[in-house]
Amino acid sequence: MAHRRIRGKDTLTLRRILGVLRDTYCRNTGIEYMHLQSPEERDWFQEEIEHPYSKPNREEQFRILGRLNAAEAFETFLQTKFVGQKRFSLEGGESLIPLLDTMLSEAADEGLDEVAIGMAHRGRLNVLTNIAGKTYAQVFREFEGREAGTGSGDVKYHLGTRGEFTSDRGNSTRVYLAANPSHLEAVNPVLEGVVRAQQDRLNQGSDSLSSFSVMPLLIHGDAAFANQGVVAETLNMSQLRGYRTGGTVHVVVNNQIGFTTAPSAARSMTYSTDMAKAIQAPIFHVNADDPESVARVAQLAFRYRQRFNKDVVIDLVCYRRRGHNEGDDPSMTQPKMYNLVEAKRTTRRLYTEALVGRGDITQEEADQALQDYRQRLERVFTETHAAQTQPVTTVESGERSTSPDLAPTASQEETDTPERSSTDTAISEDQLAHIGEVHTNIPEGFTAHQKLKALLERRAKMAREGGIDWGFAEIAAFGSLLMEGTEVRLSGQDSRRGTFVQRHAVFHDRDTGDEWYPVKNLTEDQARFFIYDSLLSEYAALGFEYGYSVENPNALVLWEAQFGDFVNGGQIIIDEFISSAEQKWGQRSSLVMLLPHGYEGQGPDHSSGRPERFLQLCAEDNMTVVMPSSGANYFHLLRRQAVARPRRP
Repeated sequence: MAHRRIRGKDTLTLRRILGVLRDTYCRNTGIEYMHLQSPEERDWFQEEIEHPYSKPNREEQFRILGRLNAAEAFETFLQTKFVGQKRFSLEGGESLIPLLDTMLSEAADEGLDEVAIGMAHRGRLNVLTNIAGKTYAQVFREFEGREAGTGSGDVKYHLGTRGEFTSDRGNSTRVYLAANPSHLEAVNPVLEGVVRAQQDRLNQGSDSLSSFSVMPLLIHGDAAFANQGVVAETLNMSQLRGYRTGGTVHVVVNNQIGFTTAPSAARSMTYSTDMAKAIQAPIFHVNADDPESVARVAQLAFRYRQRFNKDVVIDLVCYRRRGHNEGDDPSMTQPKMYNLVEAKRTTRRLYTEALVGRGDITQEEADQALQDYRQRLERVFTETHAAQTQPVTTVESGERSTSPDLAPTASQEETDTPERSSTDTAISEDQLAHIGEVHTNIPEGFTAHQKLKALLERRAKMAREGGIDWGFAEIAAFGSLLMEGTEVRLSGQDSRRGTFVQRHAVFHDRDTGDEWYPVKNLTEDQARFFIYDSLLSEYAALGFEYGYSVENPNALVLWEAQFGDFVNGGQIIIDEFISSAEQKWGQRSSLVMLLPHGYEGQGPDHSSGRPERFLQLCAEDNMTVVMPSSGANYFHLLRRQAVARPRRP
């Protein structure tokens, strides 16, 4: 064994060493970290976890019990009040609430600006009320169908919110819960884009300890995490320069079944979380019926994220007390499993009995906890009655809802009246000439590629004499926006050069490989220009840029397909977010999708941006579909889109 000090001691008896190892590895938590290639990370885990068992103090125990009380009270009430209504309950996985409570407490005490949460439908209502601060009355209005909103709306377990969380120490952090569709895991890249936009806006510098002061937290189901391809795509983004967010905490609510499908029919991997090993992420497996271990794992996962700025996974092994929805009978397909489930006592009850049995609390204190549980139920009943007797709120056609209960809007205010009109898209000759001129201001010592020297000179000449091609028309649009103070972000496959060798937004030193961005050197006070070659993805890459556009309302955000025909790889993002999010959730985006293609004989997969599919999705001014015929068209379209209001894709 490698020599290490345990609790400050150089030597221990073999009995004590075995005791420490059993406490660490043989209780209700299993930790996978030996696959990590970094010795520093493996050593960190051993230092953090190889200690004798120590239980939480009384305050922590009562906080955990209180969170379980709140989680179970909420679900019990919904089951009795709204019998048979779909709500995708958290019953069997109530330990998710103390897990999130611990995680957000750590984030608040650490001084993080915000925790952004993306999750599917199971347990969402519980998280909305007990973590994100949505009131019981708001949720019950939605059950009663008495909460009106914008557009056609969506079901209550798809809605998001923005709130504030306060720890026991009195520290606060903001909480963002993203709206999402029924398509499992589709929200993952969208949330990452939202977080990256927030971090870019805070602009605290890549070397600052607070660079990643907004933390993404994704909650998954076990079947979806193992099988939805967008999970792997989003994991692969985690350490890429254009997409990294300082580490995402992934919580897999592992109820060991997917609708009616058993794990033996659903995956070839041993654990539902094995996909995360591909990116060197550590994985905690924890028994959800041991909420103290759950809270401890949440603390460790948070510390790992803060220390290494990498993704970390918590596999919350639990069960699903009811069917996939509350109108379903799971015993028809899993009879043996549900014989066991029906006989199980709830996590709250098991934990209360354990605390009394260990002598950690008295029976009187346990009774008081039960009384607290009942009082919560009474308060819920009261709030519900008040909600049912208040008048229905409405939003008139054309108004924008200011309620955060549909989907959170951008945390930065959208400029309702930009400094210039969307029809005022021209720029002066001097501005155009300056944008061209910077292409000839080659940095001292920079060796431009021989084939590109002529391009640099041609751009300066085009800016003065005309004959502007498509590539420089786009660069001129970007440059003029940057000089006006509008940030520009573009990502896509091979986008820095361009599929058709047309863009060349970045030049590489022929000898050293150093990079030079001409349009980053226009003026001293210009806006920032971000351009990235994306990973080979449409689904996650497009979702990320959509989320970025939602959160950064005053930037021009663009995603480019390598060929326009490949856009159908991101069809779920187009259907569920880009074309419909404003109608469903009041969520706005001005994302630009660039779908380039040619007619040079590369066949049917390289000759169309599939415009007919977008035309089919058009309704109620939800998007603009354009096929520009010249570089001039394209230039004016980009400058129009940057300031057009209301914002639409």
